Order: sequence, then C-alpha cells, then structure tokens
Amino acid sequence: MLQTYNEKNRDVLVNINGALIHRNQAGISPFDSAVQGGDAVWEGLRLYQGRIFRLAEHLERLRHSALALAFAEIPPADAITAEIRKTLHANAMTDGVHIRLTLTRGVKVTSGMDPRLNQSGPTLIVLAEHKPPVYARTGLTLITSSVRRFPPDCLDPKIHHCNLIQSILAKIEANNAGADDAMMLDTRGFVAETNATHLFFVEGGVVRTSRTVACPEGITRQAVLELCEEHGIPFEVRDISPAEAYRADECFCSGTMGELAPVTTIDGRRIGTGEAGPVTGRLMELFRELTAREGTVVAG
Repeated sequence: MLQTYNEKNRDVLVNINGALIHRNQAGISPFDSAVQGGDAVWEGLRLYQGRIFRLAEHLERLRHSALALAFAEIPPADAITAEIRKTLHANAMTDGVHIRLTLTRGVKVTSGMDPRLNQSGPTLIVLAEHKPPVYARTGLTLITSSVRRFPPDCLDPKIHHCNLIQSILAKIEANNAGADDAMMLDTRGFVAETNATHLFFVEGGVVRTSRTVACPEGITRQAVLELCEEHGIPFEVRDISPAEAYRADECFCSGTMGELAPVTTIDGRRIGTGEAGPVTGRLMELFRELTAREGTVVAG
C-alpha cells in the first residue's frame, strides 16, 4: 500500500501565503515554526466534483487546534477558502483531488521554541494533488504497534498538530512487518486508531468505534456515526480491547485520504471471512452517496 508518484502532479502549483509556486521551487523559511519544531496544525480535504466534503467542519477543527496552540493570528475561514479556490483554479482541478492544508505559527526572528519569536503572522500552505483514495478495497492488514497514543494528560489528541513522529514510528513498524498500517493502542491498552485512520469494528451487527480519548475527532468518523444513526445501524462508542478487535465479524478504517476501507487481518488473525463484510459494504456505499451530494462548491 505504498503511494506512488502521479504524473498529473508534475507541474502542481503550491499556494504559500497566497503565492502560487511550482512544486519544484516551493519552500518555506528554515525559521518557520513548522521546521523549527513541528509547530503547526493541518487538515486533509477531499474534492468531489468541484465540492469539498465538510469543509466547514475541517476549517473549524483547524481553528480549534490553532486556538489550543495559542496562535496569535488565525486566518478566517472565508480567507482560507478563497486560497483553496485560487489553488484549485490555478491547477485546473475539479475532482479526485486531496488537499493538505497546513497552518504554521509562522517565521521566527531567530531559531528557538519560544512563540514570542514569531512576529510576522502565520504561514498558510495549500497543497492540492491529484490523488484517489489511497487504500485498497480488497482488505488491509494491520499489526499492533508498540508505540502508544498519548492521552489528554500527555498531549491532547484534539489538537490536530503536525508533529507526527508517533505515527511515523508506528508506520515503520508496520512496514517492517509487511503490513499495510499499524493499529495503535492508548496507554491503558485499548484501541485508539491506526497510524493514519480511525477504526471501526462490527460484531453481531453492531458497529463500534473507540472514544476520542487517544485519537482525534475525525470528520469522516463522525460522518460514519451519523450514517449509522440515520439508517438504523446499531452503533456504540466505547473502549475496545485488542481481543475484541480480533474476534470482530468485520473491521474497517475511515479517513479523508482513504475514505472507508475494509481491514481483513490484524496481527495475523483473519477478521471475519477475510473479506469486506455486509455492514462495511453498506457503509462504504452510503458514504459514497453522501460525498456525491454534500460539500462546499470551490471549483468547477
């Protein structure tokens, strides 16, 4: 499940503080907070037929994260949306696009971690790429990582920050084990999420997912829960142990970059029949229908 280079992205223009720059020339200052300490927040957005799915919710989460990190200045949602529109128009993009939106604390007057060294406002980066959902629909394999997700008393997972070392370390373990991704536990030993997505388990027709104790408040995760409620699919949000994960009838993951995708193996245990189950399939179709009709128009 290694992403590959897409020739369609050869001449992508990247938006950095309003300036559109060819990907090969784009860059930020070595004094920028993202370089100095991963001091930045981010969102992943997906474009469907000229519409971004749940853009308002993504921008609100970006703002909440920036507030938690005490950013002195946060661009308003309409200003960020305008930069997204400009970027998509410049790249003639209307569909099948993933957008990585990054807001850093900005450039420092000298290197150091003190936020008081940031005196020139934030840096906004809009990176749009032609990128279909990255997960195979035939089924993903997971291993349990030795790296634990932080609880709120260590680092609140509701801050969607750019310091992704935990996830990278877990992904390294998955790569070395020949798995697609890693299931990550919290410090109590319950399932948190994968290194990149939220997890859902189906047992006896009931869809279950972890509380947001050691994982972020996922936009796609919330959409799945709403679909369950709307269509009469029983669901629970509670702590889930690895043993419960192994015995599940079905498992799937959710996220903006990969949408919904079945998980068929965890730590060498086959999940259910080893194929996408009926509840997973139904939710995948319901999510496809949802993204086909919802969204903020930004390109066309």
